[in-house]
Amino acid sequence: MMLVRANRAAEETIDEFLKNNEDIDKKTLLDSGYVVEVNQRIAGCFSLDPLGEGRYWLRQLYITRTEAVKLPMLVETILTLALQKKATKVYVKSHKLMLDILLESLQFHPEHDSPLNEKTTDDHGKWWSYQISSP
Repeated sequence: MMLVRANRAAEETIDEFLKNNEDIDKKTLLDSGYVVEVNQRIAGCFSLDPLGEGRYWLRQLYITRTEAVKLPMLVETILTLALQKKATKVYVKSHKLMLDILLESLQFHPEHDSPLNEKTTDDHGKWWSYQISSP
């Protein structure tokens, strides 16, 4: 498994991946995202958007069903990347019970309020946060 900045990956490869994953916003992915390569194929992606003051929003986290077993390792790798970016806290909005279970097992904590300053029309899902402490 290898992380590659989405804006450095081959556009044809990204377009092929997005053809099968239409819910992923290409602009956000190219602006602040990474693709997950497994055996020279894109198997997943995510965006790590800065919110200011050392806070980041982990968005568009996706991994193919065939690589789903690697999701815990991917989340831990993302947290290491966030630490390298000097993050102090990472937020995730989960829309799936299995992700809730995974986040809780990785010591994310439920958030009662959205970390975003603006109101969103999407009130579905659950916010989680992870406090990063530097070594």
